[in-house]
Amino acid sequence: MKANELRNTYIEFFIGKNHTQISGKSLIPENDPTVLFTTAGMHPLVPYLLGEPHPAGTRLTSYQKCIRTGDIEAVGDPSHLTLFEMLGNWSLGDYFKEEAIRMSYEFLTDSNWLGIDPEKLSVTVFTGEAGIPRDDFSADVWRSLGIPDERIYFLPREDNWWGPAGETGPCGPDTEMFIDTGREACSEECRPGCHCGKYFEIWNDVFMQYRKTEKGEFIPMDRKCVDTGMGIERTIAVLQGKQSVYETEIFTDIISGIEKLSGKIFGENEDFDISIRIIADHLRTAVFILGDEQGVSPSNLGQGYILRRIIRRAVRHGKKLGINQFFLGSLANLVIDQYSGPYPELTRNRDAVSAELSAEEQKFLKTLQKGEVEFEKVLPNLLKGKNRIIPGRLAFKLYDTYGFPLELTEELAKEYDFTVDLEGFKKAFQKHQEASRAGAEKTFKGGLADNSEMTTALHTATHLLHKALRIVLGDHVGQKGSNITPDRLRFDFTYHDKMSSEELKKVENIVNTQIKRNLPVSMQMMALEEAKAAGAIAFFESKYGEQVKVYSIGDFSKEVCGGPHVENTKGMGVFKIKKEQSSSAGVRRIKAVLLQENQS
Repeated sequence: MKANELRNTYIEFFIGKNHTQISGKSLIPENDPTVLFTTAGMHPLVPYLLGEPHPAGTRLTSYQKCIRTGDIEAVGDPSHLTLFEMLGNWSLGDYFKEEAIRMSYEFLTDSNWLGIDPEKLSVTVFTGEAGIPRDDFSADVWRSLGIPDERIYFLPREDNWWGPAGETGPCGPDTEMFIDTGREACSEECRPGCHCGKYFEIWNDVFMQYRKTEKGEFIPMDRKCVDTGMGIERTIAVLQGKQSVYETEIFTDIISGIEKLSGKIFGENEDFDISIRIIADHLRTAVFILGDEQGVSPSNLGQGYILRRIIRRAVRHGKKLGINQFFLGSLANLVIDQYSGPYPELTRNRDAVSAELSAEEQKFLKTLQKGEVEFEKVLPNLLKGKNRIIPGRLAFKLYDTYGFPLELTEELAKEYDFTVDLEGFKKAFQKHQEASRAGAEKTFKGGLADNSEMTTALHTATHLLHKALRIVLGDHVGQKGSNITPDRLRFDFTYHDKMSSEELKKVENIVNTQIKRNLPVSMQMMALEEAKAAGAIAFFESKYGEQVKVYSIGDFSKEVCGGPHVENTKGMGVFKIKKEQSSSAGVRRIKAVLLQENQS
């Protein structure tokens, strides 16, 4: 079974189980600064898992593009990926453990679907701890389906527990399904979850039945939900009997393109294989980010920084393979052609994707040249030293400030009979990571994982701002994205020029006038076409289902949206624009806050 067939088969199965297919969402989380990218299929559904009614009902299914950036440096081995597709089905207060497990088992083992031999299936369930009982119910369901006790494993929290997404919120035990690959066990303790490769996780059913409180207590919820996930790339690898995701059709065309450009053959040299896998993964990820409906451009901050990092890492490994020309723009078409069906936005943005990749390759070339100049500046002092070692902090400065890869510093050092203090570099890098992590924890707080009073007020203020901008600048202005924390809002919109101080003041005054009117905020569920006919603004149509939420702020604003809103503008505070700047070509960005009367 190939990726496209698995994607379609999964959706077909769950539609047959009375689920409604919903469209996957953008890679850029809407109104959730707690993460840089959408990390799982359930991520866009957090408000509904928290209790909001979903326009499509209580049984949902979808495929979702996801990115996880924690293992970027690990990409290059046979299994790690930065981008993956997640298949999912959800119960929002509908069915629970028994039906979820039975559907999982049917899809996995029935000959009409995946047809996996039940004898190869092992499962894990939560063993219980911290006052939460062992999940014997799930184990009993598995036994009733024919899974014997010796293939049912009770594992602790780190293996079989999910959540909450933030400090508080829905969470619960899960049950995971593993395929025995037939490899030799690494030890007598080998079990599902072991990293030796014998057991391959294929599916995960999460049972959200508790809510963690601020006191750290786990309170049973009246409305229980199910969230499940199956990764396409890893699943087809096991279904096809492949040892690696890079051996499947998802990557074969990309890898063939790299082979033609480099003259290196995948599978003949492990060092070359690492570089080929890195290019293949990072290129695919970069294409999806650039081609997203809320596309991001390479930069030194946030999502743009991750994008720049993976593009430059791909270019660097291209050079290691002997590819000296610009190559990412041409290879990008292989990715776009492969995914044009399920992700038509990639085709729509083909030219922009290719142009951005080529531009970033050129910028990186200049960066490398600048790094070499800086290296030559410090070389005379280094030559005066007694030892022939380049300090780790200097190597890190070249890396951090100028984007100069450590490997190139080592190459230059070797030309002058120097070595690099790698331990010193690692310490400087670790210190930088800790500082970045602390900054991220401070910056990325709020959003859907924290529907605080201020976050909710700022989200409502984006609607007022959007309407005010259209009044002042014209109806051609449209939202391109937003990012909200409890401290401020950030709003991106289409506009060709820098706003004048007079225009910014007009926008501020309009927003504050509406806040002072104490306007009620109401919500209606309706079809998208009905919403547009009623005058609702809807700029991300590909993200919406057949039924949408339309929020009206008095007689002033009407917009399709799924985020948190106040019930009335009374008490929101005083709206103040702190900065207006360029975000990317043709897109401006406003950062604003809500101040209390005595602060303004």
